[in-house]
Amino acid sequence: MVKAYTQEHIYKHPWERVTSASWRKFADPENKRTLSHVLEVDTLSHKLDPLSGKLYTTRALTVHAPGPWFVHKIIGQDICHCVESTVVDAQSKSMQLTTRNISLQKFIEVEEKIRYEPHPDNPTRWTVCRQQTSIHIKPLSALASMAEKVEQRCAEKFMQNSVKGREVMERICKYLEAESGGIAL
Repeated sequence: MVKAYTQEHIYKHPWERVTSASWRKFADPENKRTLSHVLEVDTLSHKLDPLSGKLYTTRALTVHAPGPWFVHKIIGQDICHCVESTVVDAQSKSMQLTTRNISLQKFIEVEEKIRYEPHPDNPTRWTVCRQQTSIHIKPLSALASMAEKVEQRCAEKFMQNSVKGREVMERICKYLEAESGGIAL
C-alpha cells in the first residue's frame, strides 16, 4: 500500500523571495531547532544550462528516519540518506524540488515533490507551493499487517515536518523582506 497526500500553501511573498528562502531553509542556524529532523545537507552538484537558463542542483540530505521507534529497532537504523534534485527556471518562474530516499529502500520508499510558482491571482506578490508526498512501506514478514499503520504514522510525521518547513520559510521570507526594506524583489 502507498500512502500519498498533497498540500498547497500560499506564501504572501514574491516568487524570488520564496525561492531564495528555500535555498536558505537548511543553512540558517536559527532553523536547526525547528528542523531538527534534518541532520546534514551537502550540495553535490549545480549546473546552469546556458541555453535554457535553468539551474540544476543536486543535494544530499541526512535526516532522522521516519516512523515509530520500534521500526528503527527492527531495521537497525534511525537515519536516512536522501537525494534532492532541484530545477529552477527563472524565465517561467518555476522551482521544482524532488527528494527521494536512497537508504532504507528495502523497507521504505519516500518521494516528495515541491513546486513553487507565482500565484495566478497575484503573480507579482504571492507564491503558491504545491507539495506531493508518497510513502510506501515494503511489507516485512514481521510487519506485513502493520505496514498501513506505519505508513500512516510516517505520513503524519511528514505533514508535521511540512508545517515546520513552512514556518521556517515564512520566517526567512520576512527576514529577506526586512533586509530589502520591504521592496518586492
